Amino acid sequence: MRPFRAGIATAVAACAALGAAPSASAAAPLPARMADTGGGRQLITAEAPRTSSTTGTVTWWDRGANGGWVKAGSAPARFGAKGLVAGSKRRQSTNTTPAGLYDLPFAFGVKAAPEGTTTTYRRVHRDSWWCQDNASRSYNRWTEPRPRDCRAAESEHLADYATQYAHALVVGFNYHRPVHGRGAGIFLHVNGRGATAGCVSVPKDAMRRILTWVRPEQSPHIAIGTAGGATGITRY
Repeated sequence: MRPFRAGIATAVAACAALGAAPSASAAAPLPARMADTGGGRQLITAEAPRTSSTTGTVTWWDRGANGGWVKAGSAPARFGAKGLVAGSKRRQSTNTTPAGLYDLPFAFGVKAAPEGTTTTYRRVHRDSWWCQDNASRSYNRWTEPRPRDCRAAESEHLADYATQYAHALVVGFNYHRPVHGRGAGIFLHVNGRGATAGCVSVPKDAMRRILTWVRPEQSPHIAIGTAGGATGITRY
């Protein structure tokens, strides 16, 4: 070991400087620290502190021409009443929000699309349903009207949720190749009175801002996860 020659004041100053300087990874925006962002130029992150959390933060990001990510907005978020679970392990009717990286197939709403919305937007009518019947061929699909093999008791009549589904984005969890029993009807939607049944929700003004921000040609995705651990959002 080399002999210590610096004065105490110099050493203290050096330690303070080291302690104050954040690492490059810590200073980087959240999408830059993720394993995958979906390959597009827009990303929504929905992050909860831990798997048992029912609240957290939704942030939406744009990727610039130089490849860097810039925050476009953020809002407080709500998650499932039973917290979060890895999407691959989720089961239906567990009130858990599926962690993972998903696309955003289309938007819908009881109310008309906010001015400036460019993504596909379906207006909810009295015969609009989201089929969640595991025995149905229309499992995890918008149906209009409800098909015979999809029981009303096992589905959501979308018009009954005028507050939550005033505006919503479909989250591509278990959507493209549905596994029956894993879960159906996972959306990013407007806040209700409390935690969700497995969706992610935000205040109504934030939901409207997200809809006017999202651009299908930018291949937008949503990443749902926790601050760390097996469902850490940076793992996606």
